[in-house]
Amino acid sequence: MINISDTIVAIATPPGEGAIGMIRLSGNEAIAIVNKIFSGKDLAKQQSHTLHFGKIMDGAKVIDEVVVSIYKGPKSYTGEDIIEISCHGSDYVLKQVINLCMEHGARMARPGEFTLRAFLNGKLDLTQAEAVADLIASQSGSAHKAAIHNLRGGFSEDLKQMREELIKFSALIELELDFSQEDVEFADRTQFYALIDRLTTATEQLINSFKLGNVIKNGVSVAIIGRPNSGKSTLLNALLNEERAIVSEIAGTTRDTIEETLNINGILFRLIDTAGIREHSIDTIELKGMERSKEAMNKADIVIYLFDLTENNPVTARNEAAQFPIPNSENGVKYLLVGNKVDETGMENAKNTFADIDNNIIFISAKNKENIHQLKETLFALVAGGEIKQEGTIITNARHYGALQEVLKSLHDIKNGLDNNISGDLISLDIRTCLFALGEITGEVTTEDKLDYIFSKFCIGK
Repeated sequence: MINISDTIVAIATPPGEGAIGMIRLSGNEAIAIVNKIFSGKDLAKQQSHTLHFGKIMDGAKVIDEVVVSIYKGPKSYTGEDIIEISCHGSDYVLKQVINLCMEHGARMARPGEFTLRAFLNGKLDLTQAEAVADLIASQSGSAHKAAIHNLRGGFSEDLKQMREELIKFSALIELELDFSQEDVEFADRTQFYALIDRLTTATEQLINSFKLGNVIKNGVSVAIIGRPNSGKSTLLNALLNEERAIVSEIAGTTRDTIEETLNINGILFRLIDTAGIREHSIDTIELKGMERSKEAMNKADIVIYLFDLTENNPVTARNEAAQFPIPNSENGVKYLLVGNKVDETGMENAKNTFADIDNNIIFISAKNKENIHQLKETLFALVAGGEIKQEGTIITNARHYGALQEVLKSLHDIKNGLDNNISGDLISLDIRTCLFALGEITGEVTTEDKLDYIFSKFCIGK
């Protein structure tokens, strides 16, 4: 059961040694509990939003010199009294302070419980609360921008406007039901049609943004596939602009997958350098490496197939390139065909040799980092389709995506009902279904089980 009447405590900084570690308490007794272990000023008499230097004491024993921050409700993150104790970043010290707080009446917070209290106390709606977790997890400029937009209420405002307009017409239609015997019409059907069309367009735009939003939030996995000694590890190093993978002239040097991340224009790409794939091998370790290469290829969002322009002769490379599935596959994986070692064959010669196979082949020299910029631009274009525009809301949460699909279905049902001139009570039911789906996104309609699931994914201390 959700209980917000007691006082909770947790370490709010990551585990491990650091210059500073911070402990957070929230609840009606937060100030009183810390006052019992703090030597300095009487915290109960201090103003909100102030800092105070002193010592944390276990009886006569000094645990640490600290700075205590006071935030009195309702003007705090959770809407309750909050105390934050900034200690030295010793794991031992932090645990000692936590234990003292618990001895004096606090209990250990559950994952996300501070933000859960902020939601339950009306400081945030559910989309803003989830944006807090997204902001903490953001690893790129685009992910940060999307999370900040939602945290500031951008998405919430979009949904609030939709709900208010629907509620207005719902009230008018339900008023008609009270006067059903008099055959009156309070809700202007022309305006209602226009509203449904406008909301449908807005909902479709939000749904369509999820593809990009998923990329922004989770990044893109890119498997670099090819025969042994085609230059896959050299390409990984060239893309990262550092010597990450071991490179040698010996075929089969890479025996296992190597993963690294690359930020291209605010999108994170998870690059996977794989073991070379060839038809015949008796080396057990190499066979295992090729098996993992195929697994990485099957799980990737994008597959770069790298082939050696100089291997044997152009005909061999042409045949190898022609056999590889360049178009998008049925599972949505995108393929890039990349010819390596253009520094040895010459760019024009390579283009002429492969012109009849695919004009979209990218020719590079991984060794000399030639045309690597074009490859990066192509990777970005495959997932973003050009410049990322983040002025509006971009959906990054699968829960929001599912609820918006329910909203869209309800809007279609409302429009079909109007087209078929069905009774107002049935249209009213469809509107309520739509409002319910919108309310699930913001948390205006929710259940305790759903809240437990959502906030269990947060870190403890937030």
